[in-house]
Amino acid sequence: MIKTEYIAATFFKDLTWSFPDRDKELFLTFDDGPTEGVTEWVLSVLKEHNAKATFFCTGANVENHPEFFKQIIEAGHSVGNHGYYHIKGWRTKNEKYFQNVRKASDVINSDLFRPPYGRIKPSQIRQLKKDFKIVMWDVLTRDYNNRLKKETCLKKTINSVKSGSIIVFHDTKKAERNLKYVLPEILKYYSAKGFQFSSIDFSNTSFFK
Repeated sequence: MIKTEYIAATFFKDLTWSFPDRDKELFLTFDDGPTEGVTEWVLSVLKEHNAKATFFCTGANVENHPEFFKQIIEAGHSVGNHGYYHIKGWRTKNEKYFQNVRKASDVINSDLFRPPYGRIKPSQIRQLKKDFKIVMWDVLTRDYNNRLKKETCLKKTINSVKSGSIIVFHDTKKAERNLKYVLPEILKYYSAKGFQFSSIDFSNTSFFK
C-alpha cells in the first residue's frame, strides 16, 4: 500500500517517478503546505540532519503563510507547484485545471508540478509538460492516514525505499502525528547508512551526475 504501482510508471513514462541512477541519494518531498506549526518543524528537522527537500505547495497556503514559504526558500530547499487549490485532475475540466495551476504560478516560481492526489488526465499531462517537469513518486508514506499506526508507517516506508526514491510526506495538520514520528527516524536511519537527502532541481546542471 506504500509503494506506487509499477504499472502507473510504465504507462506514464514521461513523468518523473524516481531517480534510479542516483546511488545512496533520496529525495524527500512535502505536499500541501505550508502549514503553521508543521512546516517550521519540518524545516528544523531537515536542518538538523543537513538534508534538502522539495516542497510542493498549494498557492492558497503560500498566500496564507508567505513567511513559511520564504523560510523554505531561504533554507535552500526546492519548491514546486501543487495547484492553487488541491483539486483532482480526473474530476476537473481541463481549462479549470489549467487555470488553477496558472494561479498557483503567480505565487510559486517553479518549473516543477505535482498533481494533487496524483490524479491527472493524459490530456492535462500533454499540456502541462510544456511548462513543467511533472514529479510523481515511488514511495507514498501515507502519513495522512490516522488509522495507520506510526510504527507501521515507518516500517512500510523503509521496506519500500531504495536509492533514488522520491518519498512523499505531507506538512499538514492531518499528517502531523505520523510525520513527527516517521520523518526523524527516516533521516537518522538513512543518514547512518551513508545516504544523502537532496532537493529536486532540473534547472541546476549540477543536479545531473
